Amino acid sequence: MMLAGFLLMLGPLVTLHELGHYLVGRWFGVGAKVFSVGFGKELWGRTDSRGTRWRISAIPMGGYVQFVGDMNPASAPDPNAPAERGAFQHARLYQRALIVLAGPLTNLLIAVLIFAGFAMSFGVPSTPPVVQAITQGSPAEAAGLELEDRIVAVDGDEVENFQQLQELILPYPGRTVDLTYDRDGTERTTELTIAEIELKDRFGNASRIGRIGIGSFEQEFVREGPFGALAFGAERSVDLMGMMVTGIKQIIVGERSVEELGGPITIAKISGERLSLGPLPFVELIAFISINLAFINLLPIPTLDGGHLAFYAAEAIRRKPASPRSQEWAFRTGMAFVLALMLFVTILDIAKLPIFGS
Repeated sequence: MMLAGFLLMLGPLVTLHELGHYLVGRWFGVGAKVFSVGFGKELWGRTDSRGTRWRISAIPMGGYVQFVGDMNPASAPDPNAPAERGAFQHARLYQRALIVLAGPLTNLLIAVLIFAGFAMSFGVPSTPPVVQAITQGSPAEAAGLELEDRIVAVDGDEVENFQQLQELILPYPGRTVDLTYDRDGTERTTELTIAEIELKDRFGNASRIGRIGIGSFEQEFVREGPFGALAFGAERSVDLMGMMVTGIKQIIVGERSVEELGGPITIAKISGERLSLGPLPFVELIAFISINLAFINLLPIPTLDGGHLAFYAAEAIRRKPASPRSQEWAFRTGMAFVLALMLFVTILDIAKLPIFGS
């Protein structure tokens, strides 16, 4: 189940990501030498009439498009490549940028469409942020909140429903915030410290979240039309990417442990678990992982899409590309960093396995 979930999720997501690169490149007349699902030894392949080698490779951990003029699958420019027709490096700057950006944007579009489909089929959460339950001994009780208080804002960020409130509370355990609420038509502000809670799901996966100890007995959902659903899907995707940025910041400054990072083994484990719960939880995970792929690929690290975009931004400012030598060293450094990061998170994954538990 774990392997099936991993392949059913990552395979299509990576393929669609690379297909975004390929289609926009083809639109601008850039040729592709190889379109590979996976890395390493070719297991199956064929060459089409345009000269592109379509292949499935042995290591199902990603994929790539190698355009004409690329030195390697990481799309490092080949300084010795002849001036071939359709070479990526001879495309205009904006065309190269759009080709690179197309992959992450495809992943974001997938997530938007999934969330939009949920919004049209099941509705959008719209439970009013009115306090209907208070946990004894919670930060909310200590701050003097009462039943029927309506939460208005957290640190100045307006709150319209419980989902928005959760997004402002869950990622910040231990943080002290100013909570604004309405009581009998009068707005008041109180300071409280978000409690830190460790939750475990049915599979034993632990997560560290923030709670203030209030709740509602009602769960309201409103179905959206196509345009409203797309707007919700886009907003939800952007919010989740923002939460990822917050999580990375918290790890960097020490507010969260690096053990909360997950690598391919964790993704495979969670994929299998979600698949066992049914199609809807699995599809929801696909949206979340698709946003992760977009976010990671947009990081300004050479060999990743964000690294290429950083080079193009520098080229636009300098009015000339970086020297071949500097690009080569940047791509080597970036590749070393990515491989080291992959090794690090894989070691973390292995350490989390039950065989190492107490």
